[in-house]
Order: sequence, then C-alpha cells, then structure tokens
Amino acid sequence: MFQKRQPVIFDRLGDSHSEITTLSHDYPAGHVIPLHFHDRDQLVYASRGVMTVRTSDGAWVVPTHRAVWIPAAVPHTITMSGTVAMRTLYLRPRLARALPRDCCVVNVSPLLKELILKACTFAALKKTIKWQGHVIHVIIDQLEAIQMVPLQLPNPSDPRALRVAEVLLGDPSDRRPLMHICKVAGASRRTVERLFQEDVGMTFGKWRQQLRLMQAMRLLAEGAKVTHAALESGYSTPSGFISMFRKMLGTTPTLYFRTDAKTK
Repeated sequence: MFQKRQPVIFDRLGDSHSEITTLSHDYPAGHVIPLHFHDRDQLVYASRGVMTVRTSDGAWVVPTHRAVWIPAAVPHTITMSGTVAMRTLYLRPRLARALPRDCCVVNVSPLLKELILKACTFAALKKTIKWQGHVIHVIIDQLEAIQMVPLQLPNPSDPRALRVAEVLLGDPSDRRPLMHICKVAGASRRTVERLFQEDVGMTFGKWRQQLRLMQAMRLLAEGAKVTHAALESGYSTPSGFISMFRKMLGTTPTLYFRTDAKTK
C-alpha cells in the first residue's frame, strides 16, 4: 500500500530546454526508489526485470518490455523485482498530448523499444537539432499509438473497503471468502462489493484477481517457479494462474520469462 506519510522529493531535472531528457540505470532486486515526482511527463521502460509503481491512487506492475506512463507532478515510488534495467524518457509536459493524465502500463512495440534504447544513449534530444527532431517526432507518433495493459491495482478510498484491501495486500495468498474478511471492515459483504465497484470501477473479485496476478509476476521476476508463485499469490492451482497470465499477456509465464532471459 502507498505510504501517504512519506516525505515527497521533487526530483528536479537539470535540463529544462530539451524536449526529451533520458536516464539509464540498472537496479538490484528489492531496490526501492523513494516517493518523488518530476516536473516532466515520463515513460519508464523495463528492458529487464519487473517494476512496481505506486501512487496514492494505486499500483501498477510493469513487466519486461512494457513501460509505465507517469504524468508530471504525480508522486510515486518504484520497487524492483529481480534485477531491473530501467530506461526512462522525460518528456516536456504535453509533448505527447494524446496520452492520459493518469498513470498506465503500456505495450512497447519493437520500434518504440529501439527508439527508447537509442534515445537513452544521449542525455537529451532537442528539436533544434534536425536529426534529433526527427527522432522526437517518431517517438511521439509511437507513444500516441500505444496500447494500454490492464495491470493496475487501484486503491479504494472508502475506509471500509480500504481495510479489506489492506488485509489482502498484506497477504495476497489469503483465500478466505470475502464475507470472512469483511469482519475487519465492519461492513457486510454486499456493502464491500458495492464500495469496490463504486470506488475502483471493478468488482471485488476482479480486484482480487488483479492483486494475485501482480503478486505472482513479482515472484516470478525474483526467480520463483510457476507453481510456487501461483500458490503464494492465492491461486488454488498453477493452471488457474497460467490461464489468467495467458489471458492478460498473451503467453504462458514460462515462455514469457524465458524470452526475458534471452534478452539479458
């Protein structure tokens, strides 16, 4: 759960003139970038490893070869699962006008991947330099055509629903029925189900499903076997997890992380 009482750091970027500035950094497993924000929009790409981005609104899991879009001025933390190779583009605000003003996980096309990696070989890109202007234009075109990936876990705002969420965030493997967990919230199952639908725009069952999938992905990135990751995340069988993973990411966990390993 996002810690609202953390001090927020304004991570000021030195270059205020370039349309795009970049950052390339590799992080060890378990590293946490503390709560901070920028005065630029940013695209954070994982060329290796899995990242979890948290804001006051929720959490986003960013698998390898995906990226997270974080608008300017949004305080966030980033936690690394497994060794992470992070490549970040910082865009002048509203340079990519078609992208939302909320965080989201997005697919990265092969072309956008190469553009990100190429851009990150330079500290910054400026429109006033002709070839860099062309690269910026193609990057923006690619960004405005990206597809979002539903790997978000929004936080409920109602205190009763939030207490239920915190129980499961503390132990995603908890398989107790909702009616039993509701005892800690001081509300009925029907009330909690209504609150989740109203607060986060999804049913409690869908929210719990997202929590389990995201937890399993973090465990896999840290080197866990599929069976262990599935059971530790609350799935009753590995096949249930594999089916959900395939539905969300288009392949099996084994093939996905095997492909990841080949790119390291």
